[in-house]
Amino acid sequence: MQAPDLERLVTLTMPFGKYKGRLIADLPGHYLNWFAREGFPRNELGRLLTLMHEIDHNGLRGLIDPLRKRG
Repeated sequence: MQAPDLERLVTLTMPFGKYKGRLIADLPGHYLNWFAREGFPRNELGRLLTLMHEIDHNGLRGLIDPLRKRG
C-alpha cells in the first residue's frame, strides 16, 4: 500500500457492476467479500478493492474519513 492509494479510495468510482458510480470507499462490505471469494481484478482497481476489503474487514473505515474532508 502506498499513501496515495488511500486517497484513491475516496476519489475513484466503481466503473462497472451493481455499484457502478459509487466511490470505492463507499462499497458495502458484502460486495467486497464477494470479490474476495470470487477473485479481485488483476489491475489497479483490484489492488484498491483488495485494500478496501482489508480496511472494511478489520473495522478501519474510520481511517479514511479525514481524507474525505480534504476534497
